[in-house]
Amino acid sequence: MKTDNRYSVYTDFLKDRQFIQWQLMSDASLDSYWQEFINQYPEQKKNMDKAIAYLKKTGMAKKYLSENERLTLLERIQKTIRQEKKRERRRIFWYASASAAAVALIVIGIGLFSPSSEQINTTDKELIVGELLNSEDIQLITSEKAIIFQNDVEVTLNEEGTAEIVQANNETSKVQVARDKFNSLIVPYGKRSTLILADGSKVWLNSGSVLEFPAQFCGKNREIRLISGEMYVEVVHDKEKPFFVQTANINVKVYGTKFNVSNYSGSTQSVILIEGSVSLQVSDKKELFLAPNEQAIYSESGTFETNKVDVSQYISWKEGYLSFDKTPMTEVLQQIGRYYNLSFNFENDTNLQKRTCTGKIHLSDNLDNVMTIIGLLSSTTYTRTDNKILITNKPI
Repeated sequence: MKTDNRYSVYTDFLKDRQFIQWQLMSDASLDSYWQEFINQYPEQKKNMDKAIAYLKKTGMAKKYLSENERLTLLERIQKTIRQEKKRERRRIFWYASASAAAVALIVIGIGLFSPSSEQINTTDKELIVGELLNSEDIQLITSEKAIIFQNDVEVTLNEEGTAEIVQANNETSKVQVARDKFNSLIVPYGKRSTLILADGSKVWLNSGSVLEFPAQFCGKNREIRLISGEMYVEVVHDKEKPFFVQTANINVKVYGTKFNVSNYSGSTQSVILIEGSVSLQVSDKKELFLAPNEQAIYSESGTFETNKVDVSQYISWKEGYLSFDKTPMTEVLQQIGRYYNLSFNFENDTNLQKRTCTGKIHLSDNLDNVMTIIGLLSSTTYTRTDNKILITNKPI
């Protein structure tokens, strides 16, 4: 088997300018080059995947970086790797892997859009104010009790009416859930969770979501209810038991598929079909069938507007990142607010709402790193004092 001695460990990829450029600003030629590389040296895939995972932890965006910004990022990454190697030689360990990622992000952010220590005049008209809200716990509510979890959870139901819960810290527990009544899984802002239903269908719940579900599907239909929030669903096909999703306004009938439903309060309700087929119905109106890569937006008049969309921008949250393409600043901050439990006030702003963002933001555990990337994508800067975040236009 051929070997490539340039890449003995994953950090060697992080020293490769072409590899970094591929991750930051991918194009067809780079995709082709690295695909051919992995075909020729399959033993390097493990190191390559580890290097890619490292970059994802830093929350770096890919698109619309100037040449100077790309070079700066490359230099910062390489500097970080050199520092890490020095620390290893001195046997100085990181406190935790999450802390390591956060430190790397801070290093990368220096000199770009890092928080300024200078005070911002809060009477400035070009200002968006954000405030961190109190975090809450995930709750699983059955007919008999409510169970609280501090970490993201994966809940798996079995045919006996037992729910096995695995938390993000790998702590596991089991609980009996109501078989003939609807149970509730409440995922507050700042958290995400998954639910595997008794039939094997899998539901990803975004932050700020409430889902009602039975322990078993005992009747002729399989039905779950999205009371609020957002979910992505992969449904197991069963022609004998059709699958339905109910929201306050929409009845979604599933014909074996993958789809996303958004039902946040104060935002438009929508259904996006990724694969298969679904139909939408409001009251006694005629069913509307969606095709893959199609989005239906519900209006208060009880009708739908359909559009062809890039579904990856709408479902990337379940993979741990948000993807934007000329997305208005207000929408970007709304999504960030949902995930990190933030409340943004746009009342004092006159021009910032006109800004747009294009690129990818990985949902790092460190909010400051995410805000730095938002600044990079939107040409804004921010300061943070305790729970307050102030966003302004980047100084010229």
